[in-house]
Amino acid sequence: MNRMIGLGYQDADLLHRRCVERELQRERFMATSKLQALWNHPAGPKTIHFWAPTFKWGISIANIADFSKPPENLSYPQQIAVACTGVVWSRYSTVITPKNWNLFSVNVAMAGTGLYQLSRKIRHDYFSEAEPAVAEQ
Repeated sequence: MNRMIGLGYQDADLLHRRCVERELQRERFMATSKLQALWNHPAGPKTIHFWAPTFKWGISIANIADFSKPPENLSYPQQIAVACTGVVWSRYSTVITPKNWNLFSVNVAMAGTGLYQLSRKIRHDYFSEAEPAVAEQ
């Protein structure tokens, strides 16, 4: 009787464990190498090119918090500055070397929140349906 050549259960289990271990080692290496690449990137956490845009998120977060503020309390100069800064620096961040996607994303957020706040202020000042109170004499 011919016997089929194959792996026994123990051999298959050992082979499976080795494959899983190799895959885990490869994943650890990939995670380590990606973290090292981020750490050593010219716009990584060891440079001002990382931290300046990271702290700049505070301006966008503050502008988002002002969404609940009444439009009459918003400032045209401030929101124009926020929106223009966002637009200009978004463009600049795509032209510089190395590309700084953190700078790009924070400036897109600044432009978006600034334009939204400007639209709220303009709608309130020019398209509001509330009539000003007339003083009776």
